[in-house]
Amino acid sequence: MTPFRPSISGRHTATLIDNKSYILGGINLSGEMVKDFFYLDVSAPFSTQELLWQNLTNNNMVPPHHSATSAGGGANNDTLFLFGVNIFRKWGLTGVMDYSGKFYLWGGAYMDFVFSNEMLILDTINLNWKKGSLLNAPTPRHRYGATLLPNNKIIYIGGNNDNTTVHDIQTSNIVKGTALTLSEVYIYDMINDNWDIKITSGKIPSNRGGVSTILGLDGQKVIIYRGFFINPGYLDTTLYVLDLTNYNWYVPKISGIVPKPRDFYQANVIGKYMVISFEI
Repeated sequence: MTPFRPSISGRHTATLIDNKSYILGGINLSGEMVKDFFYLDVSAPFSTQELLWQNLTNNNMVPPHHSATSAGGGANNDTLFLFGVNIFRKWGLTGVMDYSGKFYLWGGAYMDFVFSNEMLILDTINLNWKKGSLLNAPTPRHRYGATLLPNNKIIYIGGNNDNTTVHDIQTSNIVKGTALTLSEVYIYDMINDNWDIKITSGKIPSNRGGVSTILGLDGQKVIIYRGFFINPGYLDTTLYVLDLTNYNWYVPKISGIVPKPRDFYQANVIGKYMVISFEI
């Protein structure tokens, strides 16, 4: 049997459910939306050079789309919830599923790049909606990073609210327009439904969007990789880590071959690894 070869290049969703990483939607190298739906079984060791994707595209009822968001939820945490397929409603946001099955959907953009900062909350067990507070919420944006923290809070980092932004796909440097600062980050308290802002210090990454963020294994750090960004004046190929105990940015020591520039990728924690999928 010929191995399945995905056609997507990026702007997909990647959802980890029951030791399977499900990839859905996105665009191909020609910029066309695709209907691909497939998964990688991560319960056993695998080679990044020869991934054994399992194709589910024939079972996919979702129309071709890109820049949606997804997460595993429901009563048994085994259901894939997808939001943002219809760009007339909202796209370019990062949904976060909490520990009780509530799907937090903040910000994003509507058709014609009308940016939003509203918080929508879907209870994936009882299937009802409500809205969160806008008091002290960040300015409207999309293409930001969002990560669930162990203390029932969500941290939001960076993003973009400039519909003129263009970046070089070889370097990820912004050549027109801008992105939002990482000198401040935003914390949403899911229990008390309120917002807080934290000022960061240290080796602050240049303004950027199109990033995915993950929580470090110790629960005290948030890690980001690349995205599209304002040219810092040097070749920026590194990871950045935000220490949540003091909101200090630093660059960790890394080894091995650094991947080429990318944005609009997805990042998941699988075991002890930060796994980045697509945008090639």
